[in-house]
Amino acid sequence: MNKEALIKAANFCAYQERTQKEVRSRLAELDVLGDEAEEIIAWLIENNYLNEERFSRIFAGSKFRQKKWGRIKIRQELKMRGVSDYCLRAGMSEIDDDDYMNTLQEIIEKKSREIKDSDKLVRKQKLVRFALSRGFEQDLVFDTVNRFLK
Repeated sequence: MNKEALIKAANFCAYQERTQKEVRSRLAELDVLGDEAEEIIAWLIENNYLNEERFSRIFAGSKFRQKKWGRIKIRQELKMRGVSDYCLRAGMSEIDDDDYMNTLQEIIEKKSREIKDSDKLVRKQKLVRFALSRGFEQDLVFDTVNRFLK
């Protein structure tokens, strides 16, 4: 096993939570491919440097709490990063349903204060578009916006 690549990969994972896909990509940049790369990844997993479930939980929780992303956007981002379905579900379990609804309501109220347009239909369209772009589910967005505008 390439010790230098192992040390670099371990440091890469120690600095911040990573996915196997990110580590494979980093190893490829170091010209470590195939069985050698898989051996390093296995070592990182065994020694708890690399844990995709932990990554998913931290990623989903922080994107929701800090960036106020919805479940759809978080799920898409995790899938893009090559996370397994099991880890994806584990990550999504970090989002409490009550907090989720409160956050959706909060971002709609905040965005509403920023919209200068007085036409009710235009306001509704802008609020819906904004919440959908944040990755919230369509039915929840429409219900919340309708309740807010009454």
